[in-house]
Amino acid sequence: MAQADPPITTVSTKGQVILPKAIRRRRDWDAGTRLIVEDTPEGVLLKAAPAFAPSRSDAVFGMLPHTGAPVSLEEMEAGVLAEARRHHDRD
Repeated sequence: MAQADPPITTVSTKGQVILPKAIRRRRDWDAGTRLIVEDTPEGVLLKAAPAFAPSRSDAVFGMLPHTGAPVSLEEMEAGVLAEARRHHDRD
């Protein structure tokens, strides 16, 4: 079976490139998706940009205020489950 020719696109006068719909669907890249552009020896590589900037755990621990005694992992999991059930029942 012969391999299909790769899709071809054109760079516009504004430097814009249209990615084929099949590729956008496969990658789940909707309009507004931010992409990282890397120039490699083989060509240009596009990757979805992360939703959040990378951070270290020590930079984000304690970001939410909490007063009172520490809570156990089991209590946290029970709280998350209760909120998920409350949210599900609301729908």
